[in-house]
Amino acid sequence: MTNRLKSCTAALACLSFATQVIAAEPMKTLGKGEGAVSIVAWAGYIERGETDKNYDWVTDFEKQTGCKVSVKTAATSDEMVSLMNEGGFDLVTASGDASRRLIAGKRVQPINTDLIPSFKTVDERLQKGPWYTVDDVHYGVPYLWGPNVLMYNTDAFKDKAPTSWNVVFEEQTLPDGKSNKGRIQAYDGAIYIADAALYLMAHKPDLGIKDPYELTEDQYKSALDLLRGQRKLVSRYWHDAMIQIDDFKNEGVVASGSWPFQVNLLQADKQKIASTFPDEGVTGWADTTMLHADSEHPNCAYMWMEHSLQAKVQGDAAAWFGAVPSVPAACKGNALMGDAGCATNGFEHFDKIKFWKTPVAKCTTQSECVPYHRWVSDYIGVIGGR
Repeated sequence: MTNRLKSCTAALACLSFATQVIAAEPMKTLGKGEGAVSIVAWAGYIERGETDKNYDWVTDFEKQTGCKVSVKTAATSDEMVSLMNEGGFDLVTASGDASRRLIAGKRVQPINTDLIPSFKTVDERLQKGPWYTVDDVHYGVPYLWGPNVLMYNTDAFKDKAPTSWNVVFEEQTLPDGKSNKGRIQAYDGAIYIADAALYLMAHKPDLGIKDPYELTEDQYKSALDLLRGQRKLVSRYWHDAMIQIDDFKNEGVVASGSWPFQVNLLQADKQKIASTFPDEGVTGWADTTMLHADSEHPNCAYMWMEHSLQAKVQGDAAAWFGAVPSVPAACKGNALMGDAGCATNGFEHFDKIKFWKTPVAKCTTQSECVPYHRWVSDYIGVIGGR
């Protein structure tokens, strides 16, 4: 709990959306690489072949540029914000619930896309994503995007995919004849409140929820009530992908929101695991590689951002994580992704995913909404049984 509180406190410190973001000047020219680049990243995002030799998009970059890559894995967006606030890193692969906080907190700097030739190959749906652009100023380059899927054990569900998130929100007997109590997990991050809100959008339309990240006091209270009920069912609140994998393999967990990354690794290990998009829809993430405002290795960082948009890197990374590449050209001709990989991972479902974004008080779909600092403190309370 200490680490979670620390990261949440740091997250709150940079939540000043009332103040207009004034962009610093982006770099005008690139110089010689400084010999190193450090990246805060989600698990599985920066691979050098140590887990599987087929997945390596670091080694060649280091050989070509002389920039040695170091990686700090972060398990939640709050942890990423905390690490970037502390400093000492060049880049971060930030999701939409962190990127605008980093911009508002002036922890990241504007990007000169003219210095990144491959930016023009980025999916047009992402080139001006509101999670990383402010007043047409880019604060990074897109990396990968994808859904938060419902992962489930096929034995527990008798090989029939569950059609609703109710299997993780409401106590019930599963197809194997056993209760779901103590056999499900929920995400250990305040942004998970949006998953509860998304569920309520479908099952309690009278609440009037229009956007799961923009909740009035009454809507927010209903989401918290749902999560407090779920607390009685949860065996663990997960944030470490590898621990969740172990729980599904060895601890009897049979259903949870998850990332395609865990699904892929469990299936590769011949586990009886599958995933699905429930009828209520899904939340998701569109991640951006962002440059720290005080980066010590900006030239190597720009080189990495250009490298990250190469079609092969995009395809390999998307194949490994079970994500969708930000460069459509990566969807064809990649041996690891396969020509059907983008479709399988959700390329055509972009408009159906409610992408993570930071909740703010002055919202667009309601007169006034509950801001993120409340989400953080209240979700800690839910996890603690309050």
